[in-house]
Amino acid sequence: MKPLALTMGDPNGIGPEITVKACADPARRPRVVVIGDPATLTRACHTTGTDLTVRPIDSVEQAAYTPGVIDVLADGTLPPDLSPGTVDARAGEASFRYVRRGIALALGGEVRALTTAPINKEALRLAGLHYPGHTEILAELSGTSDYAMMMANDELRVVLVTVHQSLRTALDSLTTARELEIIRLTDRTLRAGGPGRPRIAVAALNPHAGENGLFGREDLDVIEPAVRAARAEGIDASGPWPADTVFMRARAGEFDAVVAQYHDQGLIPVKYLGLERGVNITIGLPFVRTSVDHGTAFDLAGHGTADHTSLLTALHQADDLAADPEDPRGLHLHAHP
Repeated sequence: MKPLALTMGDPNGIGPEITVKACADPARRPRVVVIGDPATLTRACHTTGTDLTVRPIDSVEQAAYTPGVIDVLADGTLPPDLSPGTVDARAGEASFRYVRRGIALALGGEVRALTTAPINKEALRLAGLHYPGHTEILAELSGTSDYAMMMANDELRVVLVTVHQSLRTALDSLTTARELEIIRLTDRTLRAGGPGRPRIAVAALNPHAGENGLFGREDLDVIEPAVRAARAEGIDASGPWPADTVFMRARAGEFDAVVAQYHDQGLIPVKYLGLERGVNITIGLPFVRTSVDHGTAFDLAGHGTADHTSLLTALHQADDLAADPEDPRGLHLHAHP
């Protein structure tokens, strides 16, 4: 079976450290090829006390998957004066190269899926790369227009209508067409993971779902028409439901996924259940992509103490989602009983 590709993320963040920890963890199941810098990963092994050997390779075919060894596809070289815990344009540019290489491998069928360690948006911008985050890079370089971010753990799945933008611009960008697009994409994704009609709850934007327009008309004029249109297409969508209770109801098993209107509305409930349990899944891509649900944590970088559990979970989720090599889009996400 083909391996997974794992990008090491921003070299100055915790990405290299959690990468080597995840690769060394005895609980790791899938074969992995790391995309990154061999010297940085070797230092990360020393920093974390991880007993691994870094083995540079030029192609996936050269990977040996030897126990105690990390096969690393080097993509460019890094300057020796990079400093962990700092924002640096050179690190940002390198992290972009790793993701670009991973996308190419996934599109070329050389790997089953792509898992990514965190990148830093400020470092990307300093490097002249004006992407809000991984999701937008993945979409543009894979030629995908219909995509979304899903945050998932074993209790809750949340899909975002708007992602990396200010709250003010997020509110301005909410449209009925976009709402309907995300509901459809969520339905297709969950249907690919199992039989039956997934139950999709749409979170309201305003308190109490707007109280019939007393607290704003967005829920009446923008969100509710999208829900009605989705139901007319045979999708089991409902809402808009008040956001202060809908996630609790989904966690209890009433819904299979929640469509959230903006970044913090959807991510706070997932992350509250534990950063180490959450996985970021980009749905709609022509390949499986998972990631950690946290950032570069520059304050922890270089100390060897960063927790790698979320990355290990992301690797296992990618392994499960891409289990069928004949259907790389198949997201085997099981609904609540």
